[in-house]
Amino acid sequence: MLGLDDCLAEVMAIPGALDAMVVDHISGMAVAASGSEGLDVERSAAALSEALRHTTDGLAQSSPDGTIRVDEMLVTTDKGHHLVRHLVSPFEGPLVLYVRLDKERANLALARYRLQAISGQLTK
Repeated sequence: MLGLDDCLAEVMAIPGALDAMVVDHISGMAVAASGSEGLDVERSAAALSEALRHTTDGLAQSSPDGTIRVDEMLVTTDKGHHLVRHLVSPFEGPLVLYVRLDKERANLALARYRLQAISGQLTK
């Protein structure tokens, strides 16, 4: 099992990774962050939680039974890829693992695969 610091170090080793966070998705607080120089981590964590909450709510409304669980979310912008992976963890609160990737340098398929593997090591 990886600790949070080891988890973030593994995420930052993904080719093209620019920054990474573990976020408590209910409170919107950053639990841990790496590679975030010049970034307001708390503000980013809160905004990320809101985006995930709105996405989940919107998808749930289009689901026949009105509930849905997002395992992974990918957003591609003009400047990069943003991956969010929901964690089932032994830690307090529902956590998500987030990584921002350089659009030119990152291999998106590899990044998704690595993020899934890393999140599995964190939650064992």
